Amino acid sequence: MASAAAKLTPNAVPTALAGDTNLRPVVQVVDLRSIAVSGPPGSGPRFRAIVSDGAATTTALLAAQLCDLARSGLVRRGAIVQLLEYLVNNVNGRRVMVILNMEVLVPEREIIGNPVMPAELGVSNSNSMGIDQLNGASRHGSMAGSTLNTVTRPTDNAPVIQRSMAGNSSNMGTTPSDNAQVFQPTVQPSYRPAPSYRNHGTIMKNEAPARIIPISALNPYQGRWAIKARVTAKGEIRRYHNTKGDGKVFSFDLLDSDGSEIRVTCFNALVDRFYEAVEVGQVYVVSRGNLKPAKKDYNHLKNEWEIFLESQSTIELCPDENSSIPAQRFSFTSIDKIEDAQNNAILDVIGVVTSVNPSTTIQRKNGMETQKRTITLKDMSGRSVEVTMWGDFCNREGSQLQEMVESGAFPVLAVKAGKVNDYSGKSVGTISSSQLLINPDLAEAHSLRQWFDCGGRAASTQSISRDFTPAASRNEIRKTVAQIKDDGLGMGDKPDWVTVKAAIIFFKTDSFCYTACPNVVGDRQCNKKVTKSDAGNWLCDKCNQEFPECDYRYLLQLQIQDHSGTTWATAFQESGHELLGCSARELYMYKENDDPRYADILLQCLYHQYLLRLKVKEETYGDERRVKNTVAKVERVDPSAESKFLIDCISKLTASY
Repeated sequence: MASAAAKLTPNAVPTALAGDTNLRPVVQVVDLRSIAVSGPPGSGPRFRAIVSDGAATTTALLAAQLCDLARSGLVRRGAIVQLLEYLVNNVNGRRVMVILNMEVLVPEREIIGNPVMPAELGVSNSNSMGIDQLNGASRHGSMAGSTLNTVTRPTDNAPVIQRSMAGNSSNMGTTPSDNAQVFQPTVQPSYRPAPSYRNHGTIMKNEAPARIIPISALNPYQGRWAIKARVTAKGEIRRYHNTKGDGKVFSFDLLDSDGSEIRVTCFNALVDRFYEAVEVGQVYVVSRGNLKPAKKDYNHLKNEWEIFLESQSTIELCPDENSSIPAQRFSFTSIDKIEDAQNNAILDVIGVVTSVNPSTTIQRKNGMETQKRTITLKDMSGRSVEVTMWGDFCNREGSQLQEMVESGAFPVLAVKAGKVNDYSGKSVGTISSSQLLINPDLAEAHSLRQWFDCGGRAASTQSISRDFTPAASRNEIRKTVAQIKDDGLGMGDKPDWVTVKAAIIFFKTDSFCYTACPNVVGDRQCNKKVTKSDAGNWLCDKCNQEFPECDYRYLLQLQIQDHSGTTWATAFQESGHELLGCSARELYMYKENDDPRYADILLQCLYHQYLLRLKVKEETYGDERRVKNTVAKVERVDPSAESKFLIDCISKLTASY
């Protein structure tokens, strides 16, 4: 047993319960139990303690970040601790303390004084209501690492007699004397808003200012709280539709001086209130909000919680913030390691920009148009990767990068929160919360700059991404039409991806497209097949709505041929548009109006050689199973690039002899 003579803070419990959260009292843990709480899967149990100042006691919940102390036994019954940070909440009509941070002063010693429940917690001192009887009222858990203790009701002068715990002998505690040393708590100031704080705009007045706490200390059991952090990313406003109607949402990410991050999300009216007020790079004090488990499918930050702002929430700009909060937090993955990353993984990457392609306009699956631009990064691992920019990134950072590369400068680019895509090799794409930093002031950037300027420019690299010139594609698997059947492609659990050089010799023109639902749900178009109703409108069974107009989407059935044989393949919307050069609606109107352009468009695609990227997978049609070939990408054969590819194949064959 530790011999340290730590003294309990007199009257600590009633003072804390009265609302003084600036006190940093020394108290004793007289009971500790695990409790089951709702939370993210794998978060483990929480712990409830009863802490004593030698006379009075109160129930205290340990915050998530302190539960490891209880699980490991560092905090146990009899421990004397100093409460560094805590909150007091009303739970079922009772005042309950939430401990956010504490320091263990004495790991274990006998119970000090005659601790009993005070009247303000709703437990009478005059009857036989002891500590264990209070704990017995809980339906949760058991003692952490021991059996329950039996405590007799203490009299005014009698010591507390209790059965020993975890091998300890019975102990007798005494009430601190009048001459005992009194612990002097230090005062930690509360957060006070600036004098210019007003009850208008995006800021609402706080009658009782909350004390600033670290992001890591946030938990759902707190009442009032405030965090001070820098905005590192801000997403665009997204619109959605559900059973409650239409809505809009946006999110932004915060980083504090401890390096902890958390995502903040706003809906509907709060979008109008906060979207323009929040700027990337600025520091804010954010107060009040609802903490919910983070949805890891959409939130890549290393935090189990996410803040959802409410009508009482406030955001205050801190214009005079010093450099204690970093501008960004990176965890870079070298390009060769991206090759082993899982699809849809979110990561940071840094490299030298060696090429920038022009920006192009493409049509998304939801029918909306957006900008797309691809660049190539290389690093010291001997690998390069394709980075795809979407939306505003193309005209903002993309245009700047293109000008720099065309002028002979090869900038270093850091990509924060890029999304891995494993389609035909590995590539990285931007998402709404991504950030692109050109020539950042980072140690990794300076190392890359020195490496590139001192010989890295001429160093050979191997791409881990698909390459649009066949001669350089390291992930491409070339097959003939006959090999698709002879090699049993598509018969496994996952589809096979192959490239076939073949000519298109026939189109099925009776049903080259279908009528699709035009309804946009969230950021996606429904696209389900619609039928014409008796009223002349288009009916969608999925949306259960009628529309005056429908959309048209490609469902091209085409026959391809190479020197080994023929087979059928299906081209959907994107690949059909790439092949024919016009939309399905345009081609349908040409056909309906007997426009000669309809036949011209189809004929100009026949008997030309293409590189067809095929997804080969066995599917069931009725009771019949057969292999289906789906065209994922279409390219006209470039004679120069194809010649290089064939020469490379010949070189490999001769080298093997």
